[in-house]
Amino acid sequence: MEKINTEQAFKRLAKYCCYSERCISDLYRQMSRWAIPIKEQEKIIQKLQKENFLNEKRYCQAFINRKTQRNNFQGIYKIRYELEQKKIPQDLIQQAVSLINIRETRKQLKKLLENKRKTIKGNTNYEVNQKLIRFASQRGFSIEDIELTLKNSSSLLEDNTELINL
Repeated sequence: MEKINTEQAFKRLAKYCCYSERCISDLYRQMSRWAIPIKEQEKIIQKLQKENFLNEKRYCQAFINRKTQRNNFQGIYKIRYELEQKKIPQDLIQQAVSLINIRETRKQLKKLLENKRKTIKGNTNYEVNQKLIRFASQRGFSIEDIELTLKNSSSLLEDNTELINL
C-alpha cells in the first residue's frame, strides 16, 4: 500500500479523471489504497468536482455509451444495476437511462439473440427459447423486450408458437 500526501493524491486523481470519466466511488477506492484520511478524501473530491475533473452526470453518460456501443451490448437493467453498485444517485441514473434509444436497444437485442441462436443446442424450440431468454435476461434486457424480439424474429426460431409466457 503506497502512502502519498494530499497534494500528490489530487494531482494523480486529476490525471486519472482526465484519462477517462470516473465516479466518486472509484476515487474513494483509489484514495483508500493510498491511505488518505477520510476528511482529506472528501476535500479532494470536492476540489476535483469544483475544477470539473469529476462529474457524475458525465460519468453516467460515458458509462452508458460504453455499455451500449460495444459488441457486448448490455440491457437497461444491467446498466442501471452497475451504476447503483457504484453508488451513483438515483436521479442521475434515471436521467442517463432515459436517454437510451429503445429502438436501438431492441435492434441490439435481436442481433445478440441471432448470434447466440447459432451456438445454442436444444431438442425443442421451447428449450432453445428458454436458453435465449436466460441469456438475454442475464445481459440486463427486460422479459417483455426479449419475448417481443423472439416473437417478431423469424430468423431466431422456425416455430415461435412455443414461446413461454412469463
